[in-house]
Amino acid sequence: MTLFDVIAVLLTLSALFSYINHCYIRLPASIGVMLLALLLSLGLVLAGHFGLPLDTHAARLLSSIDFNQALLHGMLSFLLFAGALHVNLNDLASQKWVITLLATIGLLVSTFLVGTLAWVLFDALGLTLPLLYCLLFGALISPTDPIAVLGILKKAGVSKSLETKITGESLFNDGVAVVVFLVLLGIVQGGDEIGPTDVLRLFFQEAVGGALLGLVLGWLVYHLFARVDQYQVEVLLTLSLVTGGYALASALHLSGPIAIVVAGLLIGNQGRRFAMSATTVQHLDTFWELVDEVLNAVLFLLIGLELLVLTFTGDYLIAGLVMIPLVLAARLISVALPVMLLRRVRAFSPGVIRLLTWGGLRGGISVALALSLPAGEPRQQILAVTYVVVVFSIVVQGLTIGRLVKRSS
Repeated sequence: MTLFDVIAVLLTLSALFSYINHCYIRLPASIGVMLLALLLSLGLVLAGHFGLPLDTHAARLLSSIDFNQALLHGMLSFLLFAGALHVNLNDLASQKWVITLLATIGLLVSTFLVGTLAWVLFDALGLTLPLLYCLLFGALISPTDPIAVLGILKKAGVSKSLETKITGESLFNDGVAVVVFLVLLGIVQGGDEIGPTDVLRLFFQEAVGGALLGLVLGWLVYHLFARVDQYQVEVLLTLSLVTGGYALASALHLSGPIAIVVAGLLIGNQGRRFAMSATTVQHLDTFWELVDEVLNAVLFLLIGLELLVLTFTGDYLIAGLVMIPLVLAARLISVALPVMLLRRVRAFSPGVIRLLTWGGLRGGISVALALSLPAGEPRQQILAVTYVVVVFSIVVQGLTIGRLVKRSS
C-alpha cells in the first residue's frame, strides 16, 4: 500500500470510531477510539481462526507503519506543542520544584524499582530476561505520557494545582527518560565504557540543550509574530516552528520533545499576551485544538491496532498482568519521596500522592520506545508486557481518575 492509502485507512477508521464513540459509547474520545480499535483487532484475530485471513491483511498494513518513527519523529512534536500552548507559565512556575523532582528523581527511582521487580518476576515465570533489559523496561514504562495525560485530564475535573503538577511532569520527564533509556540501550549494545561523566554529558546535551534551543526558536518566532497581524501567516509560523524545530533538535542530538515544549510555552504565554491579536489567538487555538484531536484519534487507533502485530503467549500475558500493580507500586514510591521531601517547606492538598499515582498514565511513548529495542526475544517480551500495562493505564486509570478526584475532594 502507498503512504496515501495508509493515511486514508487510518483517518477513515479514526473518524468512524470517533463518530460511534460520540453517538453511542460516550467515553473520553481517546479511550473510546482505542477500545473500538482493540475490539476490531480481536475480531480480526477471531476471523482468522475461522479461515478468514483478515488479520493477516491488517497486520501487513500495520507492518508498513513504523510506530516508533510515526510517534517519536512525527506526531509527538505536534501533540506536545498543542498541549504546551495552553499551559499557563505562572501556574507551572508555582509548581516548579514538584515537577522538577517528579521528572528527575521520581523517574530514576521508578526506573530502578520497576526494573528490579521485573527482573524478579520474569525469573519466577521462567522468562530469562537480563537485568539490563529489565532496567530498559523500567526506563520506558516510568515516564507519564503527555498525550494520554493531557487528553484525559481535561475531562477528569481535577484541581488546577494537581492538573499543573501532572501535566508539567508529563511534558518534561520525556527528556530524562530518553537519556536513561539511551544510556542503558548503549550498554546493552556493547557500550560498557559509558560512565557517570558520559551520562551527565548526555543529560545536559539532550535536556538542557533542548530547552535552550526551544527558548531560542520560540523567541525568534515570537518576534516574527510581533511584526505581522495575519493569522494565516502566524499559524504557518507555528507549523514551521514545530516541524523545523523538532528536526533541528534531532540533527543536533538534542531533546526534540523538550525543545518543542519550551517553545510552545513561550508562544502560548508571552506570544499570546504581547504579539497576537484576538483574531489570531482565536484561529491559532482552533487550529491546534483540531490538530490535537485528529492526531490523538489516530494515535490511540494505532495503539489499539498494534495488538495485531504483537507476539503474545500465556507467560507474557501473566507477566503483563502482574506488572500492573508492581508498576503502580513503583509509581507510588517515586511520587511519595518528592512530596515528603517538599512537605517541610510547602503544603499539599489531601490525597495528592494517591491522585498523582493513579493519574500518571502511560501511553504511546512507552510503546514506541519498546518498539525501538533491537530485534530478539527480549524485545518481544518487553513489548508484550508494555502493551498490557499501557492498555490498563489508559482504560482503567483513565476512566476512573475522575471518580478518585471526587472521592478525594
